Amino acid sequence: MNNLEKLKKRRAEIELKLASPLEERERVELLREYKKITPLVEKMELKQKKEKELSDIIQLLEEEKDEEMQQFLEEEKQKLKKNIEELDIEIKKLLLPEDPDDVKNAIVEIRAGTGGDEAALFAADLFRMYSKYAEKKGYKISITDSHPTPLGGFKEITFIVEGPYAYRNLKYESGVHRVQRIPQTESGGRIHTSSASVVVLPEAEDVDVEINPNDLKIETYRAGGPGGQHVNMTDSAVRITHVPTGIVVTCQDERSQHKNKAKALRILRTRLKDSELRKRESELRKKRKSFIGSGDRSEKIRTYNFPQGRVTDHRINLTVYRLDDILDGELDLVVEELLKAEEEVRLESQKNIQ
Repeated sequence: MNNLEKLKKRRAEIELKLASPLEERERVELLREYKKITPLVEKMELKQKKEKELSDIIQLLEEEKDEEMQQFLEEEKQKLKKNIEELDIEIKKLLLPEDPDDVKNAIVEIRAGTGGDEAALFAADLFRMYSKYAEKKGYKISITDSHPTPLGGFKEITFIVEGPYAYRNLKYESGVHRVQRIPQTESGGRIHTSSASVVVLPEAEDVDVEINPNDLKIETYRAGGPGGQHVNMTDSAVRITHVPTGIVVTCQDERSQHKNKAKALRILRTRLKDSELRKRESELRKKRKSFIGSGDRSEKIRTYNFPQGRVTDHRINLTVYRLDDILDGELDLVVEELLKAEEEVRLESQKNIQ
């Protein structure tokens, strides 16, 4: 039995299982596998069909005496060869092993960098961009902690993006984002450069990190806010300190103390997992490095230039003159190119292994 037959058999097995009662977790896992197998089967079947057509044309070429017909068949032969080569690359891409973190929710932290008030406003622009992007993808966003500024910016903001493959679509946002524009407060019309740093982590699951309750110091306090109806008058904000590592997580955006505690524990679990991974940085760098640079969170990855209306991603030398669209959530204009570049690097590294 060849690979195509094995995949078709497995797909039929999954279809049979999905038609019967299942636990939600098993159903999700099977659907994920089904979605990966189906395009692979389709591409392999198409390649098989094209190879048969090519074989028939080669045979016709051997028998054909008419020169004009020979030329036509030769052109068809070259077209089919090209089609088969392209399908071969697509099949190899589909066969690349998936990063187990890719399918997970993403935890995103944005912090204003150099540039004072302008940097805080830019941090708010980035949050709006990710919120709009999440909306287009059908993801849910929930803020866990935020420190707004009087002008409508953020000193920092942390939020969870929930949805399938949220981490895969956002993982290359980690790093320093730079903006070049004339601030509203600038009377001389000079262009200022400000920055904000972004960290994106895959949400850790309960099985990934075990937390000893005795290691936690949990405090409650009254949440701050911009004022007006949103002021929280109860001690519902939660601060959790993981004593062994000194990691502190706060959550104040829910009105319920219980919900804030639950969200804070999700963030803490993720940061603990990330902290453990970063201890093995040399091993992790091999995985992260590829085309995206050092993986260092202080690395400048992207520039948003308002006077020229352009966004430049420095890791893949990509420049897109659609700044307004990107800030309005059309982030796939950059994300898809980053994912494509990642695929190419992984395909190249597979060749080197072979």
